[in-house]
Formats: sequence, structure tokens, C-alpha cells
Amino acid sequence: MNFHAVKSIYTFEIGRTLRTLFQSIASPVLSTALYFIVFGSAIGGRMTDIDGVSYAAFIVPGLIMLTVLTESVSNSSFGIYMPRFSGTIYELLSAPVSVVEALLGYVGAAATKSVVIGLIILATARLFVSFHVEHPLWMLMFLALTAVAFSLFGFILGVWADGFEKLQIVPLMVISPLTFLGGTFYSIDMLPPLWRTVALFNPIVYLVSGFRWSFYGKGDVAVEVSFGMTLIFLAVCLAIIAWIFKTGYRLRT
Repeated sequence: MNFHAVKSIYTFEIGRTLRTLFQSIASPVLSTALYFIVFGSAIGGRMTDIDGVSYAAFIVPGLIMLTVLTESVSNSSFGIYMPRFSGTIYELLSAPVSVVEALLGYVGAAATKSVVIGLIILATARLFVSFHVEHPLWMLMFLALTAVAFSLFGFILGVWADGFEKLQIVPLMVISPLTFLGGTFYSIDMLPPLWRTVALFNPIVYLVSGFRWSFYGKGDVAVEVSFGMTLIFLAVCLAIIAWIFKTGYRLRT
């Protein structure tokens, strides 16, 4: 294992975040704070409890997951796209750096940033609503696994995209809508039977449900199913990335 290479990539990516601190950390935190003000304070007071949890507290896990998903994809995709765009990717490909080492650097940095943002938002939520975390270790595990899984997905997106437009279209047109429809602001048990069945085909449902279960011990699906779906998504992303490096898809051209 070339730990020097991993450290170099990881340090560079973290340094890029520190150089754009407001855009990388402050901006998503402020945006999420507005969600808490509008949906938690203004609208939440007029909503009934959901599964014995106040609406303002109910949306906390969903809002954290919304930010973690989008930030993971954005950070990781941009991190690998820029070397391709500038041509410095060839230095990485010609260096004695394995696929595992490159992933640890790029995906590790993106996941670290997303987890930090998620924890900051968790602390910020305390300023607006009272809530508790029933299973803190499970909460941290779901947070880390989700950040890693979607950082891997972002890495795939960054390799696939051949322009800034494609880099933005998937998070805006796919990830964000699926997250909003995945139980961020509501329980899918509130939907009619047909639409609840349709919602179960949305992978984000399982991530949000598992994360919410770690807070309140209640979720839309069993926590074992949520955990299993997260691992399956992670494994699929790893398989695709292994294929990308094996074939050189959009890396050597």
C-alpha cells in the first residue's frame, strides 16, 4: 500500500475544501438551516406528530441525509473530473498508484467532507428543534456508509461526464428529486398503497429510513433491509469503478 500517494491525494482534496470554505461547508449548512426555519419552525408547528415524533424533529434525519447525498456526489465527481479536464489525470495513471489507493484518496476525502458537514448540520439542528439520537453508533455508521457509497457514485459520475453540464445534471435532475421523494419530509406510510409500492423502488427511501431509525427507533422499512440496500449500492459502485480502471473508460482518452 502506497500510503504516501493516498496521503497526497487526500491532503490535496481536503486542502481544496479549506480554500473554498464558504462554498464547501458554510453554504450547505446555511441552506439546510433555512429548511429548518421554514419546514421545522414555520410549518412544523401546524403539523401533527408522525409516529409519535414532532414534525420538526422528524425531518432532521432527512435533511441531514439530503445534504450528505448531494455533497458526497458533488465533491467526489468534481475531484476526479478536474484532473481529467486539465489533463493531470495522466500523471496519476502513470504513477505507481493502484486503484485502491486512488479511491482511498479521492473518495476518502469526499466522504470525510460530507460526514463533517452532516455532523455540523446535526449540531445546527439543535438550535432549531429538540430531538434525540436513540442509536448513536448506528447513526454514525449509516452516515459514513452513505457518504462513502455516494462518493463512489460521484467518482463514477466524474469519470463519465465530459462537460460541466453533465457533471451537474445528475445531482440536479436525479439525486435531488429522488431524495425529496424518498421520505425526507414525510413517511412513505402516509402514501396510498400504490404509491407506497412505487416509492419502495427508490433507493433513497432505504437510506433515509435507516438513518431515521437510528434517531427514533422507527423507520419506513426494517433497519436490516436499509443496511443491506446500502451495502448493495456500495458494492455495485465498487464493481463499476473496478471496470472503469480495468478498461480505462474515459481515463485514457
